Amino acid sequence: MAKPVRVSETPATALLRAHGIAFTEHPYEYVEHSGAEHSAEVLGFDPFSVVKTLVMQDQDTRPLIVLMHGNRKVSTKNLARQIGAKSVEPCKPEVANRHSGYLVGGTSPFGTRRAMPVYVESTVLDLPRIAINGGRRGYLIGIEPRVCMQLLGAKPVQCAIEL
Repeated sequence: MAKPVRVSETPATALLRAHGIAFTEHPYEYVEHSGAEHSAEVLGFDPFSVVKTLVMQDQDTRPLIVLMHGNRKVSTKNLARQIGAKSVEPCKPEVANRHSGYLVGGTSPFGTRRAMPVYVESTVLDLPRIAINGGRRGYLIGIEPRVCMQLLGAKPVQCAIEL
């Protein structure tokens, strides 16, 4: 019987283990700028259940995290309106890296360097399981979506746009 692949610990997996959260590990070959659609295809997952971790900022450059389906994008206008901001935009990669402590493409919402508000597309919470970055490029973890609310205090929003 094949042993499950075990990837070395990341701040994200350490946080999940410390809270007794069960998760599955799904390493894959990372391809620069390929996104969630690629990881879903390689791992045989539905892109709707692969969740991207996006580091964004409001008009005052305050960082925030948005958890979005892999095959959707964020309506920054709708998001800003729902969270009471004038505007929201994606952070530049180097700024996102600084806020999260992870490299873009390997950003997990768990175990970030800096505490940031987390918003989750509400339909993500309807899924039985999601695959989300585990804190390293080429590494997804499978968890129940409610963990995002439990551990991160993620607030549901409705800001998804079809790609």
